Amino acid sequence: MPGLVSVKTPPDSAPLRISVPEPQPQPQRSEPAPISKTPSPHPKKPPSPSPSRSKPSPTRSKKPQPASPDPILADASLDNPDLGPFLLKLARDTIASGEGPNKALDYAVRASKSFERCAVDGEPSLDLAMSLHVLAAIYCSLGRFEEAVPVLDRAIRVPEVQRGSDHALAAFSGHMQLGDTYSMLGQVDRSIECYEEGLKIQIEALGDTDPRVGETCRYLAEAHVQAMQFERAEELCKKTLEIHRAHSEPASLEEAADRRLMALICEAKGDYESALEHLVLASMAMIANGQENEVAAIDVSIGNIYMSLCRFDEAVFSYQKALTVLKSSKGDNHPSVASVFVRLADLYHRTGKIRESKSYCENSLRIYVKPVPGTTAEEISGGLTEISAIYESMDEPEEALKLLQKAMKLLEDKPGQQSTIAGIEARMGVMFCMLGRYEEARSSFESAVVKLRASGEKKSPFFGVVLNQMGLACVQLFKIDEAAELFEEARGILEQECGPCHQDTLGVYSNLAATYDAMGRVEDAIEILEYVLKLREEKLGIANPDFEDEKRRLTELLKEAGRTRDRKAKSLENLIDPNSKKTKKEGTKRWGGLGFRL
Repeated sequence: MPGLVSVKTPPDSAPLRISVPEPQPQPQRSEPAPISKTPSPHPKKPPSPSPSRSKPSPTRSKKPQPASPDPILADASLDNPDLGPFLLKLARDTIASGEGPNKALDYAVRASKSFERCAVDGEPSLDLAMSLHVLAAIYCSLGRFEEAVPVLDRAIRVPEVQRGSDHALAAFSGHMQLGDTYSMLGQVDRSIECYEEGLKIQIEALGDTDPRVGETCRYLAEAHVQAMQFERAEELCKKTLEIHRAHSEPASLEEAADRRLMALICEAKGDYESALEHLVLASMAMIANGQENEVAAIDVSIGNIYMSLCRFDEAVFSYQKALTVLKSSKGDNHPSVASVFVRLADLYHRTGKIRESKSYCENSLRIYVKPVPGTTAEEISGGLTEISAIYESMDEPEEALKLLQKAMKLLEDKPGQQSTIAGIEARMGVMFCMLGRYEEARSSFESAVVKLRASGEKKSPFFGVVLNQMGLACVQLFKIDEAAELFEEARGILEQECGPCHQDTLGVYSNLAATYDAMGRVEDAIEILEYVLKLREEKLGIANPDFEDEKRRLTELLKEAGRTRDRKAKSLENLIDPNSKKTKKEGTKRWGGLGFRL
């Protein structure tokens, strides 16, 4: 699945990707086939097809031939039950020989049609399911992911799980492959739904403690991390750890990979101490297995945790330790070295050492400009995006914008990167706003919104924030009606996902109130501001600098409407802001004189 977190699976694990299944011998087995060890969309051992027959059975009824001008459908030879396996083998051999996927696609289409015609009425054909998996894989290799989806939809309806492990394997494989295909299309929610269904089928067939179930749980946990669904990701990762501890040696590579993923989840949830504990245990396991480069990668993660805890000296030590190993093993110009330079640049910027920070940024950029062979576009794009964030923090939006544009260009033709591109476009929109280029900002935000809607992220907090930013750009362009619609949609999302007391939600409330005021909808603006002030007084406290600003704005609106605010006395504890140490400078930014919050 593309774009997953950078948690390395053990070197001896099979890669999880879409591929054409290997040929399967056809004699009958006395024992049922096992479920695949890894959640690959195509297991190493596909389900055993039915034994091929030299002659068609006279008792077997065939499905009626559909009327179609298609020469493939009109080919009477497809009625031969021996033709399907032959065509499927030709498709595989064509791919293996490098003759080109288009020729293989023709063979795979004809094989699927032959299996479909020769299927016994009412009997599910695993041969048909396998041929559809191969056909979908060829479509994906051609970049035709949309055409692969209906093929896989058909494939997962063929097996009947209750018929045994062969059928369960075929159904599991189909759901995982369909999940990967949706992921390549950027439809993360649909992708996860398919993985979840695949996991359910595998557990029913193998039980919930089988090590192969553990591999699928980790794969699915990574997908949930990608979707920022950390609670479910943590639940799955814990299950994976339990399974691997039961079946693997202590300090195994599998356990180390699980702990690295768990550390990432804990870090995302703000539980830095637990994250550090998991990383230290993972590092010990990697040292015991002689994985020097993996130890260096874990040291970088440990440095990140130390930086989050403001333990900067320990962070520098971890980064420098990793840098020494990576330079020695991979060379001075490897992207992994550049990524450590970026972390050091961020650290020195946070500690006020701007000259050192810029120096490390320049060192990393030199590597990304002339990458070593084998460096992926995703690695370079990610590095440029991180560096742009540092330049943005240094109040150099033009330089940050240039880097973001380069990062986006690298990913434009890459499948499965729509959500990442949308994130870059959203940040570009912010840079355009900082530079006063509001029309370009609106266009950039609009492009990001379209991609996020298409990828199934239209209910995520990030989507709500992007809508809010786009609304602010519309305000600057005096497109008030459009801004109001965007703020209203953002409010609905953020209320649902973050709650009414979250800072992002409060910011949208304030912006919507200001927009209603500008539209002459004074009563609506008053209603929102009264609600916000009530939230602050009852749950958040009034020491926050935003409180006085909102109170002043409400007083002006009430005066305009000829009303006064009806207030009840509040207890002292409700007037204390738990974040009262936050200074005015650290508060929410505003566009002066407009009452709108960024």
